[in-house]
Amino acid sequence: MSPQQVVAAVVVLAAGQGTRMRSATPKVLHELGGRSMLGHVLAATAPLEAGVTLVVVGSGREAVEAHLAAVAPDARPVLQAEQRGSGHAAQVALDAVPDLEGPVLVVNGDSPLLTPATLGALVAAHSAAGSVFTVLTAEVGDPTGLGRIVRGADGAPRAIVEEKDATDEQRAIREVNAGVYVASAATLRRVLAGLSTDNAQGEQYLTDALAPLVEGGAPVAAVRAEDPVDVLGCNDQRELAARRRTLNDRVLDALMVAGVTVVDPATTWVDVTAAVLPGARLLPGVQLHGTTTVAAGAVVGPDTTLTDCTVGEGATVLRSHCSQAEVGPRATVGPFSYLRPGTRLAAGAKVGAFVETKNAVVGEGSKVPHLSYVGDATIGRGSNIGAATVFVNYDGVTKSHTTIGDAVRVGSDTMLVAPVTVGDGAYTAAGSVITQDVPPGAMGVARARQRNVAGWVGRRRPGTAAAQAAAAATGAAAEGTAGSRPDTDGPDRPAEPAASHEQ
Repeated sequence: MSPQQVVAAVVVLAAGQGTRMRSATPKVLHELGGRSMLGHVLAATAPLEAGVTLVVVGSGREAVEAHLAAVAPDARPVLQAEQRGSGHAAQVALDAVPDLEGPVLVVNGDSPLLTPATLGALVAAHSAAGSVFTVLTAEVGDPTGLGRIVRGADGAPRAIVEEKDATDEQRAIREVNAGVYVASAATLRRVLAGLSTDNAQGEQYLTDALAPLVEGGAPVAAVRAEDPVDVLGCNDQRELAARRRTLNDRVLDALMVAGVTVVDPATTWVDVTAAVLPGARLLPGVQLHGTTTVAAGAVVGPDTTLTDCTVGEGATVLRSHCSQAEVGPRATVGPFSYLRPGTRLAAGAKVGAFVETKNAVVGEGSKVPHLSYVGDATIGRGSNIGAATVFVNYDGVTKSHTTIGDAVRVGSDTMLVAPVTVGDGAYTAAGSVITQDVPPGAMGVARARQRNVAGWVGRRRPGTAAAQAAAAATGAAAEGTAGSRPDTDGPDRPAEPAASHEQ
């Protein structure tokens, strides 16, 4: 153990089946606030900089080990092949490091509200007291179902008594065992080797380690957590929901203290891995997941979900769903937009109502105002994409790219069939299907010429409301004259582009 390390090892007990969760997911892998329960425990122990972190695995071993490899590759899984209690689990962990010396911190993997401050205080108190075994405790309002801490006249802990074994006097005690311990490796090895299995479950309990140490006169200690919420475990879905709410309240409280406006904390959810800078505003119904970052002056919401996104200064994201997207400074998104991975909006860009983007770069000041799909595309500066435009990027086998230059005007209802390029300053006519490049400054027109068949409604739909309206508008005599030309094209004239719908 180096001089900087305050504990030689951290042992995380994560082998339990968690049957009360009623889930195929291993108990410690259930998520809250952007991390698994196990991930939260590992994050709380990380500042201790232990020489080794051992995670005891058992039920759901493969999933837990895969998760560890992803979130804490330095942690070492240790298999408890047969789950025979918490004491046995700790013993299995120590057997994996036979030469280990120094203090060992033992924690449960289902305590997601543990904080570095609480664990640091426990370890510091253990060292200061010269204790060989120190237990973390909490003073709670309702201790029902929890092990009570029985102290002697000198204030030192004498025993941990489970409720079913407690006397009436002991049941009145409100100081309970938190299931977190610090002990020297040598002490743990000695006491764990002597634990009995003489109980209803036939298991070895870590709580039974205290009594023989007290009987032998060894110095032991118990440290109360400053906030009893820190030590709450999680045994079923109801408790998971309650821990999730508590954790989120903590996150939002810290953000508001720092200067973030959270209009409705009851409907706002922010992962512990997200970052919101002072001066940002979160409106009702916002969810910020993963590594999402929201800059100062940005407004997110209402009713917006962002996952692994970046929102720049002064940007606005309204009633939208975005994943792995970048929203630049002063850019606007929504309402009802869907920004998929690879979307990058430059400063002042706009993605408006009912627009979907994917792997798309929208240049500075450019707009995709509404009802469009932009996939596998690059749009230059100051361009406008008309309503109902589709970037046709997939032919069923290959996805191809579309490039739109600067100051381009794409007419409404244009199909851009990739790969295709529309040059700087070019236009496309509304309703066009663009399959070839449009040179800079040109007008791309790709649509059938319109023809008007005079008198068609009167002849083909006689007696209908349409026919009556047409007759009233044109005059019945003019509609029925023999001089009208049936089913002929109108006069030839050059096609003119319809105006692009722009906001």
